[in-house]
Amino acid sequence: MKILVLGGSLMRKTNVGHLAHHFNMNILSGEEGLGREITVTDLSRPGLQLAGYYSYYAEERIQLFGLTEVTFYKTLSREERLERMNFLMQGQTPCFCVTRNLPVPDEMIEVSNTYNVPVLQSPLATTTLVGKVTNYLENRLAPTTTIHGVLTDIYGVGVLIMGASGIGKSEAALELVKRGHRLVADDAVEIRQTQGGQLSGSAPELIQHLLEIRGVGIINVMTMFGAGAVRNVKNIEMVVQLELWEPHKMYERLGLDEETVKIMDMEIPIITVPVRPGRNLAVIIEVAAMNFRLKRMGYNAAVHFSRKQSDAILEDAEADL
Repeated sequence: MKILVLGGSLMRKTNVGHLAHHFNMNILSGEEGLGREITVTDLSRPGLQLAGYYSYYAEERIQLFGLTEVTFYKTLSREERLERMNFLMQGQTPCFCVTRNLPVPDEMIEVSNTYNVPVLQSPLATTTLVGKVTNYLENRLAPTTTIHGVLTDIYGVGVLIMGASGIGKSEAALELVKRGHRLVADDAVEIRQTQGGQLSGSAPELIQHLLEIRGVGIINVMTMFGAGAVRNVKNIEMVVQLELWEPHKMYERLGLDEETVKIMDMEIPIITVPVRPGRNLAVIIEVAAMNFRLKRMGYNAAVHFSRKQSDAILEDAEADL
């Protein structure tokens, strides 16, 4: 198995201001801290800290105050409330989110303005807000990289076509679109590694749905072939590497040896397709995607052929005895 490494990952960033704007939250205090960075996707409900347990506090997380936290907080004396808030609003704490449009205690507003830690208010229920904010942060903070290539959706398989400039990647993608498949990105593919371990590919907004064909120019695939010919995002499941045919190089003929390419932290199956006049690259890539689907469903034609060949050799050997 051969492993190549492509692209270095870039950690993305977001801040409290982006979060408040995206979810249309009310900013109650600490406006000067809206530029605080959010660095983790986990959220925290500081019930133990409100009860006076200070041994551990995940200060880098967004702190959620739901009905339970607010109700318990009201049972504390003013001195205890100020003590708890001064502990919770430490340097790295991005913000506090109060759910269900619950009334915010005066002590929280007071300490928030002192340390410039924003207090946000949302009408959503706590569990609903947790799910939405977690998904949002996973998308915003996921490691990303950009790779030169063409990403297509062939029979539901995300195929990343790579190769030297001018080798025919875009032309193969155009033929695949004409055969009923879908274009995701041409020339530059933005890849994001999700929390679930998937590599999600998309096109930069500037060149979304565009395809460059040398001699023709830039075409808009969605305008020319319809909305069904494109999609915005697709998980990358296999890579097809195009390279010029080298007469003395040994290319895979059976398909028993599987190679992988390492993109960020994930290993993706890769096949190398030699390019020379007369070869229909689109059909070859299409068949490669279909064969990948068969393998995923449990049928490997190369392994099946190898077993039949071994059985035939064994039968011949037994017949000669």
